[in-house]
This record gives sequence, structure tokens and C-alpha cells, in this order.
Amino acid sequence: MRAVVVRSFGGPEALEITEVPIPEPGPGQVLIRVEAAAVNPVDAATRSGLLVDLGLLAPREVTGIGWDVAGRVDGVGDGVSAFAPGDRVIGLRDRLDVPLGGYAEYVVLDADAVAAAPEGASAAEAATLPLNALTALQALDLLALPPGGTLLVTGAAGAVGGYAVELAALRGLRVVATAGAEDEPAVRAAGARWFVPRTADDLAAAVRAHVPGGVDGALDAAVLGIRALGAVRNRGSFASVIGGAAPVPLRGIEVSDVWVAADGAALAWLSSLAERGTLSLRVADTLPLERAAHAHELLAKGGLRGRLVLTP
Repeated sequence: MRAVVVRSFGGPEALEITEVPIPEPGPGQVLIRVEAAAVNPVDAATRSGLLVDLGLLAPREVTGIGWDVAGRVDGVGDGVSAFAPGDRVIGLRDRLDVPLGGYAEYVVLDADAVAAAPEGASAAEAATLPLNALTALQALDLLALPPGGTLLVTGAAGAVGGYAVELAALRGLRVVATAGAEDEPAVRAAGARWFVPRTADDLAAAVRAHVPGGVDGALDAAVLGIRALGAVRNRGSFASVIGGAAPVPLRGIEVSDVWVAADGAALAWLSSLAERGTLSLRVADTLPLERAAHAHELLAKGGLRGRLVLTP
């Protein structure tokens, strides 16, 4: 099969297509024929060598790329009864110790990292769900705000931030969203009660103008750090969606890093929400697998609404 790998860390040109044997599913695993693989910022961080520099990825001769996949089950290992060949599924490859990623024609995942794909969604649309929606959900779980609480979501027009606004509204939270001014209508339609342009000179003051005393919690999808922390009330809560990027916990604020974990049961619930239209599946563009380097160039330019998706 074809797979995208990195042999020497660097820019988008470091991505190369290679031929490798189709992997075999072990006990408790499924083999997925990949129909779509979303392109995420963590993929660029892997390709550049940043994850090795941070001690999150062990150096190896060949490094696979890609976390999100959508496709069909091609085979199952011993002990797997929840899935069968032909099933349409989505999954998250969150293990950094395995040699190949989702940018491939086939991938093996643990069965508990997989869920049924949302009915009515294309493979490209479905592939945008796992990493970003699970990150938003697990961040909200860490914040543990009660219904009626106030939440700041930074980067609310992005992939993680967009899911965070929709999931927060579903929990009955009152959301203050930050994004580009042109994204205000979409962000409000997703469930934000208040909107603050990301160009605001003083983010904390702008948020506190809507919520005197500060919000109960912040979900920092744009990784603004201390700028966003200033909008949170004393002894509130703060979650950074990039592990290791959380600011110092000033004023008794409970600060957490979100280290996303594959969770098939939660992913199945998120898939059902997408199936009903409660969660928005946004695809910026689709490109063939061999254009992975170009996809990374587009990702680096920014300004995308939705995820780029590779199709083997």
C-alpha cells in the first residue's frame, strides 16, 4: 500500500509517498481501508520534528503522519465483535509509538478508538470529526462547568473551537466567542451568545464587558494563553487544547492541558450528533494523497474554514 512518511524532519517537502506492506490487525484491532484522512496542525508539528524536540515522539528512521481517518473496515482481529468488514467507520490514531499514521491506504486501529461514521456524511466530512471534536469534548469535561455557566472559546471559527461552541451550547453554557469579525454570523449561529473580535486590543476587558467579573471558564483553542486567562474570574477554570501550552495558574484559576485520547464510545456519540446536524462537519478542500505536501503548504498559510482532507 501507499503511505505518507517522513524520513528527515523539515518543511512540507519532507513528506514522501512510500510503498509498505498492508498491516495486519492484531487482537482487539480493526484494519480500515482509508477513504479520507484529515490534515491537522499536529501533523505539521510531527513532520517538522517539533514533537521529537518536545519529547512527545521517539526518534525513528521512518515516521508516519496523520491522526484522523474515515473509511471501511477491511478486517478485524481476534475478539472484535462490534465491527465487521464493510462497516463505514471513523477513528483516531492517537498513539505516537506506532510507525504509520492515517495518511495511508490502510491503517490498523484499536477497536476502542473506532466508531460508526455518521450516516449521510461523506468520507471527507466524517474524517474531520475525531481529533477536533474529541479535543473539544474532553476540554469541556476538564472545565466541568454547570449549565448556565459562562465560557470563553478562543479560535471559535476553527475546527476545535467550532465544535467547542456547539458542544458548549448543547450543555447549556453561555458562550463568549472570539474569531475574525467576518466569522461572527457563523459563530453566533453555532451557539455563541456574545462575540469579541480577535483583533480586540484588550481581550480580557472586552470579554468582561459582556460578563462582569470574568467568565467561569475558558477553552483556549487559539492558544492565546495569558491573554485569554485574564478573561477568567478568580478561581475559575482554563483549558488549553495544546498539551504543554497552558499558562501559569494565576488567581487560583485551575489550569489544564488537554492531552486528547481516542475514545470510541465518545466518538460514537459525537458521530450521532453530526448525523443529526447538531455538529457541523466542515471540509475546506480535498486533495489526493500524493499532494500531502501541498496540503501542508495550504495549512501553513492559514485562513482555512474547516479541514483539508486527503483521499487515497
